Amino acid sequence: MMLRFDKNNTASRKVIRSIRIPEKILKKFDQSGISIIRQMLWKYCQLMIGSLIAAYGFSVFQVPFNIAAGGITGLGIVINRFYDFPIGMTVFALNIPLITLGFFQLGRWRFLFSTVMVVIVFSLAIDFFSIYLPSALKHWPITEDRLLASIYAGVLFGLGLGIVYRAGGTIGGTSIPARILYERMGFAMSQSYLFTDGAIIVLSGIVFEWEVALLATLALGLSGIFTDLITEGVSQVRTATIVTKKPDDVRYAIIYKLHRGVSLWDIEGGYSKTPQTMIFCTILRSRINELKHAISTVDQDAFIVIGVAQQVVGGYGRRLPSKLVEKENNEL
Repeated sequence: MMLRFDKNNTASRKVIRSIRIPEKILKKFDQSGISIIRQMLWKYCQLMIGSLIAAYGFSVFQVPFNIAAGGITGLGIVINRFYDFPIGMTVFALNIPLITLGFFQLGRWRFLFSTVMVVIVFSLAIDFFSIYLPSALKHWPITEDRLLASIYAGVLFGLGLGIVYRAGGTIGGTSIPARILYERMGFAMSQSYLFTDGAIIVLSGIVFEWEVALLATLALGLSGIFTDLITEGVSQVRTATIVTKKPDDVRYAIIYKLHRGVSLWDIEGGYSKTPQTMIFCTILRSRINELKHAISTVDQDAFIVIGVAQQVVGGYGRRLPSKLVEKENNEL
C-alpha cells in the first residue's frame, strides 16, 4: 500500500510529526514578525487583485452576452435568466455549501480564510460592476461583438484566476469538489471540470441558444490557458538529455560553445549492453540549435532528447565562472 504524503492525509501527518527536524534546518526557516506580516499582506493583495480582475472580465464580457462558461458563475447566469437574482449574490449563495464541504476536507481554517475572502470580493465586485459599469460605459461601449466578448472574457477571467491560484487561494465553485475528488479518490481534476463545466455549458445552450454555448466553450478554454500561463509562467527553458560514447567531448563542447554546466551519469545500453554516458543540461529555447550544432560537431552518433521545462529554480541563467571556462578551453 502506497502512503501519500500530503497535508490532508492523517496518516502522513502523523509520520511527518514523528520525524525530528534538525535544529540547524529549523533555524533557516525562522522569520521575523515583520517578514511574516509583509508576506501575508502581499498574499491578500494578490488575492484581491485577482478577484477584481476576474470579476471585471465576468461582468463586462460574460454577463451582458449570457456567456455561461461553466462553473458556479455560469450557473449564476442561468439562474438569473429565470429569477432575476443578483448574479454576485447568487454566486456567493451557491458557494456556501461548497465552502463548508471544503472546510472539512481541504485544510480547515487555512483554506477557509483565503477562499472566503476571494469569494466575497469576487461576488461583491460582480454586482458592483454589473450595476455601475453599464451607465459608465453607455457612451463608450467596449464591444457589441459576442465573439470578442467571449475571447476577452476568457482572457481576463483566466488572468484573475491565475493570480488567485498563484497566491495560494481558490475562487471556490466547482474547483472545491474537483480537488476533493482528486485528493480522496485520485480522480483527475480535468475530468471533474469536464463533467461539471460541460453540463453547465450544455444547460446554457438549452436556456439561451447553442451559439452562446459554443462561445462559452471558447471562453472556458482561453480561461484555462491563461490561468496556467499566470500560475506557471511562460516556458523559455528546455532540457537536453544526451546519450553518448564521447562524454568528455560533448561536455567540453557544451561548456565551450554555450557556457553551460552539465550533469553526467554512467549508463548501459538496453539493447547493445555497452557502457555509455547520459548528459543532462538546461538551455534557453533560443539556443537549442546552437546546442545541436555543438554536439554534432564532436559526436555525430549522439542521441539527443529535447524536453520542455516549465520552471527552473536556482542557478539557471548564471554563466560559469570565467576562470573555469578558460581552464576548460585550455584543456581542449
